[in-house]
Amino acid sequence: MGRKTKRVVTFGEVMMRLSPPGYAKFSQAKSLDIDYGGGEANVAIALAYMGIDASHVTRLPDNLVGRSATQYLRQHWVDTNHILYGDSRMGLYFLEKGAVHRSSEVVYEREDSAFSKLKPEMLKWEDILNEADWFHWTGITPAVSKGAAESCLKAIEVANSMGITVSGDIHSRKSLWKYGLSKQQIIPELVAGTNVVIASTYDMYDIFGIGKSNSDFQTSSIALQKKFPIIQKVVDKDREVLSASHNRIKGKMWNGKEFLTTPFYDVTHIIDRVGTGDAYAGGLIYGLINYKEDKEALNYAAAACALKHTVEGDANMVSEDEVTSLVNGSGSGHIKR
Repeated sequence: MGRKTKRVVTFGEVMMRLSPPGYAKFSQAKSLDIDYGGGEANVAIALAYMGIDASHVTRLPDNLVGRSATQYLRQHWVDTNHILYGDSRMGLYFLEKGAVHRSSEVVYEREDSAFSKLKPEMLKWEDILNEADWFHWTGITPAVSKGAAESCLKAIEVANSMGITVSGDIHSRKSLWKYGLSKQQIIPELVAGTNVVIASTYDMYDIFGIGKSNSDFQTSSIALQKKFPIIQKVVDKDREVLSASHNRIKGKMWNGKEFLTTPFYDVTHIIDRVGTGDAYAGGLIYGLINYKEDKEALNYAAAACALKHTVEGDANMVSEDEVTSLVNGSGSGHIKR
């Protein structure tokens, strides 16, 4: 019998998340809640909850903390067979959740983590990507270290040679690029092998010099696709921030033929905004795998993103039925019996 579901492989650092309980400030906290997350791992978890065969590739410290992070991924149905172990330090981030007019704040401690010491020869991508249908990366991974960037490039090259679809969320953080190379030097080579790109007009301007920081999305996307003909779709979302607790979001896509958008989702009571972009990416991948029409895939991605705002932690732990229910207009929140 053939495989029943598509296989998606994601690659990136897994960090320990430490945050005060509820909406307390650090100055009030007497304990910290532990969670685990990372952009690409969040995508894998979201896809696993939707029934996709998801595998995450990373390097964790060879100690109890690293094994605990692996257990967390397994608990959420993600394949961990290709995780490497070495060194002793795990990347951390500290989150103080905002509410109403008070913004959330994040502090990273990622230097010298086990993942940052990754070397491309440590990973056998031909074996890892065997029978995979999709490979996903983000602009965070190549920012962590030169070895991580080289490993990501190797994965993309192997995926291209094997005919595997590649997606990349190129949003990155300037503060992470500390090893002597910039995103403008590294990310273009990665995008040159990527079929589905998640990027804002600012990203396209900042990284590739396309348009202006506030250019029209469709115009910038057309220029990006012309620069990198391998790109089939350029995708992003619009977010209106009314407060830390109330956002409005919608999806948008240029697919090489037409510009598509979704209606706004009004998220009036945000529980946890962290990981919502990853939820959007996970929903997009699921939609593009399972729907014939790009419009359907985009609607699914936007609904998945909206639902993540109601889920505590980094990852979107909602089912395919929950997402399609929201797409179809059932978002009342009534108890299901």
